[in-house]
Amino acid sequence: MTFILTAVLVLGLTGLVISLVLYAVSRKFKVEEDPRVARIIDLLPSANCGGCGFPGCAAFAEACVKSESMDGLKCSACKKEVMQHVAAIAGHTVELGVEKIAVVKCNGSCGNRPRTGIYDGAVSCAAAALMNGGDTGCFYGCLGCGDCVKACKFDAISMDAETGLPVVDQEKCTACGACVKACPRSVIELRNRNKLDRRVYVSCVNRDKGPVAKKACAVACIGCGKCVKACAFEAITLENNLAYIDPDKCRLCRKCVDECPQHSIVAVNFPPKKEKTESTENN
Repeated sequence: MTFILTAVLVLGLTGLVISLVLYAVSRKFKVEEDPRVARIIDLLPSANCGGCGFPGCAAFAEACVKSESMDGLKCSACKKEVMQHVAAIAGHTVELGVEKIAVVKCNGSCGNRPRTGIYDGAVSCAAAALMNGGDTGCFYGCLGCGDCVKACKFDAISMDAETGLPVVDQEKCTACGACVKACPRSVIELRNRNKLDRRVYVSCVNRDKGPVAKKACAVACIGCGKCVKACAFEAITLENNLAYIDPDKCRLCRKCVDECPQHSIVAVNFPPKKEKTESTENN
């Protein structure tokens, strides 16, 4: 019995001594955190989406405080007012650029893009791409496995059961870019929101020549160049048989939409155009 009590007493004293040593070391080498970091973290969404380029919101907050300016520092999930508040806490001013939103540059729905086989692999776009996968003749478009949905921390993307394509909720999208990184075929792009959330873009990424692209998808860009000629602002370029609309140059006139014979160019959130009446045409 005496032996057991002695052992317990020794272990207890040893534990107490170690605890005191650890406490002393922690106090001596304690790193004082700038209180502004905690204040900034409270303002952030805590999604740790990585859209800011840092591994998490805490790292972003620390960078804001330590940096000499807010250049290159932006939380895409935060509204302008929040970012201005973050900058004020860090002792900086911030110039906010144009707000962005994710767009799906593929209109290869089940009706437009006929199936040529059955993909029976892992339910992952990344895996399907490695297998030269997908079950259509288009080797550029959306694979439909939903990697973008899984990557989104804000529940802003869902798969449309009818078309088989991802749909972006413009109210929830923060333009963090996680879906862009997750897509192995670069189908998703961040575009300018513009006034009233209007945007015009080519909903195709197929770079095959016209006949091949058209055979794979009924609404594929065939590289005809009619949209390039129609644009008065030099916002459209044609490269590798594929048209691209520069969001910074586009003036949303929609002339390219009317000229596209494939209906590959999409105009979002515009009111329907008024049809010309015969009397108007005669005048």
